[in-house]
Formats: sequence, C-alpha cells, structure tokens
Amino acid sequence: MKILHTSDWHIGRTFHGADLHAHQGAFIDHLCQTVDEYAVDAVLVSGDVYDRAVPSVASVRLLADALERLTKRTCVIITPGNHDSSVRLGFAAELMTERLRILADVESIGKPVRLTGAGGVDDRDVIVYGIPYLDPDAVRGQLTDDSGTPPARSHEAVLSAAMDIVREDFSRRPAGTVAIVMAHAFVSGGHVSDSERDIRVGGVDVAPASVFHGVDYVALGHLHSPQRISPHSGPHTSPQRVNTEGPHIRYSGSPLAYSFSEEDRPKSTTLLTVDHRGINTELIPAPTPYQLATITAPMAELMTGFDDFRHAWLRVRVTDPRFPDGMYARVKERFPHAMDIRHAPPVEIDSSATPHIVPEADPVDVGTDFIEYVTGTHATGTETRLLAYAVERARAQGGGA
Repeated sequence: MKILHTSDWHIGRTFHGADLHAHQGAFIDHLCQTVDEYAVDAVLVSGDVYDRAVPSVASVRLLADALERLTKRTCVIITPGNHDSSVRLGFAAELMTERLRILADVESIGKPVRLTGAGGVDDRDVIVYGIPYLDPDAVRGQLTDDSGTPPARSHEAVLSAAMDIVREDFSRRPAGTVAIVMAHAFVSGGHVSDSERDIRVGGVDVAPASVFHGVDYVALGHLHSPQRISPHSGPHTSPQRVNTEGPHIRYSGSPLAYSFSEEDRPKSTTLLTVDHRGINTELIPAPTPYQLATITAPMAELMTGFDDFRHAWLRVRVTDPRFPDGMYARVKERFPHAMDIRHAPPVEIDSSATPHIVPEADPVDVGTDFIEYVTGTHATGTETRLLAYAVERARAQGGGA
C-alpha cells in the first residue's frame, strides 16, 4: 500500500507580502502527478491546511479545487492544525464520501479510517487515526479519564490522553494491523524555523515523542522542515502491544518555504510503502518555485555583484558603517525581489539605541527586553510568567496562535 504524507499547506499565507496562491496551486499540480505516478492509495494532510481560521475566498477555492482533483484519484484524509478552525474545516464532515475524510472531532479520535489498497499480495490492513490540533485549554474537558478527571493543562497531557484512546481501540484490532496516527504538535527533537507560530501553553510548547508509543507510524504536522523524530524522547510505560523499536515518527514539512530560515532546507512529501516487511519511507522532492537567499555586503558590492541573485527572493544586509543614501530604493532597483532589506553595520553606531524588533521575534522576549531597557534590570520570574500568560490569552482571543 502506498500512502503520501503531507502537511502545513498554509493556503493563503503570503511571503513578505507576496501572494503565494499560484505557487501553492503548482504544489497541488505536483501532488496530483505524484499520486498518479506512484499509484498512491491515500493522501494524509496533517493540519494547517489553511493559514488562518477564516480563509479568504481565493484560499477556499484553491482547497476545493485541490480536493476535487485528489479525490478523483485517491482517498484524502485531513486533520486540522493550529492555524485551521476545526469547526469550519470539519463542517459537514459526516457527509463526506469515503474518498474524503476530515477528522476534526475530538470525540472521533478512537474511530480510525480503514484504508483499502490495490489488493496486492503485500497489502496489510492499515487504519488511520486522526488527532486534530489539541489546544489544552479547549479540549481538556473532552478527554477526561474514567473518573471524570481532565488531563493536566499541557500539550503532553492532552496528547497522552488522546493516544490512550487510540491504543485502547488499536488493542482490539487483528494482529498484523498497521496503525498510523495523524497529529499536529511540536514534538521534542524537532528542528524549528521562523515560520511556525508559537503554541505554548503554560510556557511549554513541546511534547515528548514517547507519547506516541504503541503505533507504527506518526504523520506529524506543525514543523516546516522534513525530518524524522526519535521515538524515545521521554519515558513511557510500554503496553502489551507496543512496537519495541518505537514508531516511525516524521514531519513531512511544508510544501513551500515560508521564511528565510528555510532557504537551505529542501521541501518534500513523504511516501510510505506498507507491506509484509513493515513501513518504508521515501522523500519525494517538491518543486521549488522561488529561490531564497541571503546576501550581505557593502552597498558598492551589492550594486555591481551578485548577478546570480537578480531574480531570487532575497534577504539583504547592507554592511556600510553609515546608512547609505537611498538604500531601500537602490537595492530594490538592483534586486526586484529583495523582500527584507536592512542596514547591518559591522559595529553598532549607538549601543544605547532601542533594539530592533524583527517579525519573527518571540513576544515574550520582546517584553522582557523592554523591561530591561526601561528599568536597567532583568525581568523577574513573575514578570516573565505574566508576559507569557498575556501572550497566550491574546493569541487565544485573536484566533491565530
């Protein structure tokens, strides 16, 4: 059986103001071609299908077109991420066909989708459990134990409770069944980029990989770099049916680069082949519609060199000791796709100046830096905790996070 694992499409996201719908559409073309070329039996999309809870009309149309084309070819299973609205993405999920399953409901975590392969001799019974993004504050009341006690207020606790439901159902399945779990979370050991949004609760955003013990493959979303995660990043008590080597745990990564921190990280989707030998994974390279690069030099060198980067999407650092006249206009004329232009002299001209705040800066760090700048003393533990709580609540009320 062939299964394609992808995630973090972020339909509707822009890159420093540049509209990406056309490039996201090109990825959908590539996805359809991959499904045809490899005779894929199912496509798994592990969250952050949209970039925001209330997507634009153009984004909705692009997803509708993608699902129409993909479901003509194969089965598609989707779970919501922290950018998606579970309610909106999962609307009318019970009316979906067998070829389109949106697993957005916490109450359905223990009700897997059974995949049907092409019927070859190596086909094994494969079931897919969908765990939507679990905001601890929103879902604890739905994940109570037998005594009615909710899990603790943390990502680790709610994921553990969800996986307990998965393992209970899986324990009743016939021997030889392959269990795949789709989840959207920050799992310890993962390499981050600047384009993932903070999901901290109680100051902690990471859950150990060990919460996923007992299944065969974990199709993760949230982190944007393709990567495998060690299954042994924390202690756990092994149940009767645990895979002693631990499950395959992978992030498929986003199909496009959404920050300059990803300029050297190739994009791909993950192709799973499930047969009598187990699960084999292969990375299928995704198209690269735009070249990202960072160039750092004095203005004179920028104006005469770097010809190979004329049409790249650039982050430019101008290193002249003094701010050059007409810096922004001159750089833009030379490099039409320069998207992030800053003066970066080798030595700070005024060390007492207010620190420059970049878009990807951690809001809590910005707040503690401001306290230090104003008061001349480091933020106290209480002040840091209050700032973290304020950021959490602001994100929750804004619907982003």
